[in-house]
Amino acid sequence: MAQDLEFIYVGDPMCSWCWGFAPVLDRMAEVYEIPIRVIVGGLRPGPESEEIDDQMALTLAHHWEQVAHASGQPFDHAFLNRRDGWRYDTEVPAIAVVAMRELRSEDTLRFHSRLQRAFYAEGIDITDPTVYPALLDGFDIDADKFMELLGSEEMTAMAWKDFSEARSLGIAGFPTLVVRDGEEYGIVTRGYLSADRLLPTLSDWLLTKYTEAGDTLFCEPGTVC
Repeated sequence: MAQDLEFIYVGDPMCSWCWGFAPVLDRMAEVYEIPIRVIVGGLRPGPESEEIDDQMALTLAHHWEQVAHASGQPFDHAFLNRRDGWRYDTEVPAIAVVAMRELRSEDTLRFHSRLQRAFYAEGIDITDPTVYPALLDGFDIDADKFMELLGSEEMTAMAWKDFSEARSLGIAGFPTLVVRDGEEYGIVTRGYLSADRLLPTLSDWLLTKYTEAGDTLFCEPGTVC
């Protein structure tokens, strides 16, 4: 039965293919009455971070161009020109996502997308905690409480718990979308797929597996679930 059904999205705010996948998740939220739970996977957190250099910049530029071509998502390449010791460290954005999840879980996916847009399209350094008060604009939360959580050991531990959960699900690359039905897990996609490719197959599968649930799996046309 479908009463304990959810999608689990494993991504990272500083993962370029996840930025490409963001519109697909937005479309899923419009189509399905199935919650999407966000787990931060941990792309290059803390001790796994890398200082950007010429070779890394070339590699990232290549990936970003691929994502832009496949998804149509915009990219600002300003960070690729930095040579001031800046590190591609995904820990702070991951902590920010779990802090939002703690304070207002229903906005987690939207905030994840906001961080992606800030970094990839607007050239905002989301590894810098001081930029976050401005990024909270449009979210109905206490900014002081958010900033307190952002700097807390509790949220840091929670982010690293997310990284471990992703590994326990056998996930090493992002984006990955999983469907959970009670204790059963299934992979929807490992890596980027466009909405045009993903949603028809996914909808057919849901209707086949959950025939009795029928339209309750889907939002009413013209409405937002």
